[in-house]
Amino acid sequence: MKNLKIFIALTRLDKPTGFMLLFWPCSWGLTYAYNINQNLNTFFYYLFLFFLGSVLMRSAGCVFNDIIDKDLDKKVERTKLRPIASGKISIKQSLLYVIILCSLAFLILIQFNFLTIALGVGSMLLAFAYPFMKRVTYWPQLFLGLTFNWGIIMAWSSMNYYISLEIIILYISAIFWTLGYDTIYGAQDISDDEIIGIKSTSIKFKDNIKLFVSISYLITSLSLIYLYKDNLELNISTFFIFLFISSLIFQVFKFKTNKPDTCLQAFKLNNYSGLFLLLGIILKNI
Repeated sequence: MKNLKIFIALTRLDKPTGFMLLFWPCSWGLTYAYNINQNLNTFFYYLFLFFLGSVLMRSAGCVFNDIIDKDLDKKVERTKLRPIASGKISIKQSLLYVIILCSLAFLILIQFNFLTIALGVGSMLLAFAYPFMKRVTYWPQLFLGLTFNWGIIMAWSSMNYYISLEIIILYISAIFWTLGYDTIYGAQDISDDEIIGIKSTSIKFKDNIKLFVSISYLITSLSLIYLYKDNLELNISTFFIFLFISSLIFQVFKFKTNKPDTCLQAFKLNNYSGLFLLLGIILKNI
């Protein structure tokens, strides 16, 4: 039981917001790609595979991130008790977990077509490069956006063996969504990160952080409106897209950099945001 608790803490399985934020973009891409002429059973099967893949890859990413950041995590109040930083588990055992998790994720990946497999392999390179970004640039959140939302393109290609302009626009929209919510998340650690030399958009724009998040979310919203410009009549689909955009606006008012708990609360709201947009896309395609 002790080892299980350590594994759960290491992979953040007790914090589902993380893997759901990886899964929602996959679900958007898959739902956006689906049309009435395609097999519904295949759609749900692929949705299940993308969910499992999201859990596995997010877990592997967390472990790898903690291995790379173990010395930094010891110096940050919020992360100093993580299993690797606190010495509860060895680097060797943690690497074994990464290999097992990635192997399971690869078994899921090869259920798709060749284009999706190739895109998935490419996403692994992005995922394992991400932990190093905070050391070299103030834009690690942008890199996370590129990585975390790659599932949109993979999901689309699993149903359609090509890449469309529409799905690229949805991908860009999601990148700025991630840029906004991860800047909010990073605002919890601004003081500690500045001391130890960690870079982030939260620090780069700390004097105008709400403006920066607002602009990021505005780009997300305008991109979605562009995609739906021909279907913006009053209906239930538009209602859920409006809820998605409203949830982003609410987050901007919700978080305060001098109150870290409000940053975490605003960040977690994105789990609902992801669901709202999914429902909007589903209802548009009905």
